[in-house]
Amino acid sequence: MRLSLIVAVAENGTIGRDGDLPWRLSGDLRRFKNITMGHAMIMGRKTFESIGRPLPGRTSIVISRDPNYVAEGCTVVANWESAKQAIPAGVDAFVIGGKQIYEMAFADVSRMYWTQVHASVSGDVEFSNVDWSEWELVYDEPHAADANNQFPFSFRMYDRMTSGR
Repeated sequence: MRLSLIVAVAENGTIGRDGDLPWRLSGDLRRFKNITMGHAMIMGRKTFESIGRPLPGRTSIVISRDPNYVAEGCTVVANWESAKQAIPAGVDAFVIGGKQIYEMAFADVSRMYWTQVHASVSGDVEFSNVDWSEWELVYDEPHAADANNQFPFSFRMYDRMTSGR
């Protein structure tokens, strides 16, 4: 099982605004679906509620501090350790947000699927700083803005470098 993080980040670090994505990038949404299909997704309650439903073809694990929280069609857990234990055997898992969940998971992920949005965008949620010396860029695919993509962006994949490298 591989534990990965998947995120879209503006040049100024913004990842969200008013409980939603602060851009319209259909290419990024397509990539998200293709990468996560058939796997588990770990998210916080606010991220789940912004999506509004479990996404088909994926196992949804929702972290909530509310012991009475119910997300129909999802596995609800109380913390990061329980979320890791809830990942079905033999399935890769993707941390999909929000900010607090990314921060909880960051030390455990070995890969990042990073969409770099080539714009500074206003928002109320930012991705935490990354120590890029720990990560190796293994894939970079640029895309221009067009009728379906509000800003230019790049699909990047980073693997965590192992110690001793």
